[in-house]
Amino acid sequence: MKIELQNNNELTQLSKLIADISVCMLTSIDANGALVSKPMSPLEMDNSGAIWFFVDLGTDDIEQPCITNLSFTDASNGTYVSISGYRAINKDHAHIADLWTLFANPWFPDGPESTNLALLKFVPHAAEYWDAPNSKMVRFFAMAASVIAGKPIGLGEHATLVDLVATSEEMATANVIANEK
Repeated sequence: MKIELQNNNELTQLSKLIADISVCMLTSIDANGALVSKPMSPLEMDNSGAIWFFVDLGTDDIEQPCITNLSFTDASNGTYVSISGYRAINKDHAHIADLWTLFANPWFPDGPESTNLALLKFVPHAAEYWDAPNSKMVRFFAMAASVIAGKPIGLGEHATLVDLVATSEEMATANVIANEK
């Protein structure tokens, strides 16, 4: 994933946590009110913290902006990130071409000019993460010590990031801008 320089410390922290995770789960609410999830490959985290994905408008039922969640997992390093935010569809052909990768060819065989190809812009609102020590051996000993002590010991860092988008007005503006393109 291409990551631009972020505009605040919490977005920088978030970008470091997800930088090396190539697939996440996107969860949203379907027309019947049920939670539905699908794997997605992030392409870019722009300098405002928005995360961009390719989507197929012919098969993905995601035209309407809505509250969405992204879940990133790197089990081998003990990193888990859950990000809540809003999504919007963007049809900017120049941005699509800029983010194009040959790995998208199986889904979009006509390349960046594929008829149903669009971008999904995810604007984060808040994130929660759990980041354990990187060594599996250290994590094992921390878990064993926690069992013996009866309380968590050295299991890593857990925090909530809320300074990702300053106001709900900015999120609404981001949705409007994405829909205009």
